[in-house]
Amino acid sequence: MLDQRLVRDNPDSIAKELGRRGKAVDLTRLQLIAQQQRNLEETRSSLQAEGNRIGKEVGQRIKAGADPQGDDVAELRKQGNSIKQKVAVLEEEEKLLTTQLKEQLLTFPNLPSPDCPEGKDETDNIELRRWGTPREEKGLEEHWQIAERLKLFDTERSVRIAQSRFVTLMGQGARLERGLINFMLDLHTSKGYCEVLPPVLVNTASLTGSGQLPKFADESFRCAEDDLWLTPTAEVPVTSLHRDEIIPSDQLPLRYAAYSPCFRREAGSYGRDTRGLIRLHQFNKVELYWFAHPDQSAEAHQQITADAEAVLQELELPYRVIELCTGDLGFSARRTYDLEVWLPGAGAYREISSCSVCGDFQARRSSIRTKEGKATKLVHTLNGSGLAVGRTMAAILETGQQPDGSIRLPKALIPYVGLEQLEPK
Repeated sequence: MLDQRLVRDNPDSIAKELGRRGKAVDLTRLQLIAQQQRNLEETRSSLQAEGNRIGKEVGQRIKAGADPQGDDVAELRKQGNSIKQKVAVLEEEEKLLTTQLKEQLLTFPNLPSPDCPEGKDETDNIELRRWGTPREEKGLEEHWQIAERLKLFDTERSVRIAQSRFVTLMGQGARLERGLINFMLDLHTSKGYCEVLPPVLVNTASLTGSGQLPKFADESFRCAEDDLWLTPTAEVPVTSLHRDEIIPSDQLPLRYAAYSPCFRREAGSYGRDTRGLIRLHQFNKVELYWFAHPDQSAEAHQQITADAEAVLQELELPYRVIELCTGDLGFSARRTYDLEVWLPGAGAYREISSCSVCGDFQARRSSIRTKEGKATKLVHTLNGSGLAVGRTMAAILETGQQPDGSIRLPKALIPYVGLEQLEPK
């Protein structure tokens, strides 16, 4: 969430930065609300101070021998009661304006980093580097063709169980998915990440704190009878691990690796990637998440990206790193590096991880602070997929396909799957 002080004192700066994201905004009304709220707050505080002074004076006079029922004391109490009534009215007005201000601020995305490249959409993103040599051959199968041939998952029965865009992993497919999850978690925890297995159901406050609500309500699955939603990513519950907390500065950074099933409606994407594991309503993911000191967030962004890249390198999967331009940033992000893995069957790079630094945007929404001496400040948060498991499986299937129809598995994964290759059954 944006700092309301900026809205009140420097709205032109916010409008300019949101303009870099391609959003034209008029903050005149919001600035007026912020100014009115601040004026009410100052008036209320002044009245409360006067009320406290009068209350103290009443006590002093009575202590000095004044009649508690006398006219002088009664007059002071009358003034005090009048002030309390005025304060109560101001508190209600202030509460209303604060609610209006917050509701509006929750709809604005994060401001892009000054280092974020300018651009309108994904066509203006910048390729930073590549790793590995992409396999480019004619006649290679796409992962969904391999999966059907090897009977790694069943889509038709999944429609019977749920609806389209769900899969049921079977046999070697289920075994490979389980092995991938364990491999990713072991790799990240060996580097000092704390493993987390969070709830799959999250409340509205958690979704709001991470930036999913109100913007992405239509993308999420909600439980009808409760204030609970199916989590779209482990970023949501992990953000709320420390909601409304003050984290001592000597404990930062806190680094978590969280496995979670994820659920998304994928609204507006129908007709895209309808076959296979790329775009599902339910998928597994290992998420990396940092709570960092503001002075450390730039360095942390490089490190969390490197940690996600390490998974692809260990699995021998060629990829490239893309920096997103201002017009393609996610709602909560200030700066983002996308990892795109090479899919030989499709002959294309596909996103497999987004590593973002969010600054204090999520921390302000979730009230997560750190303390140095007597001063408190908002922490910075960072997140990145480490990795999306289904897309990783797709890349392994397409990269490892052999002339005899089998799939060679990366050496690092063999101990986790218990197989050197996947074969037709």
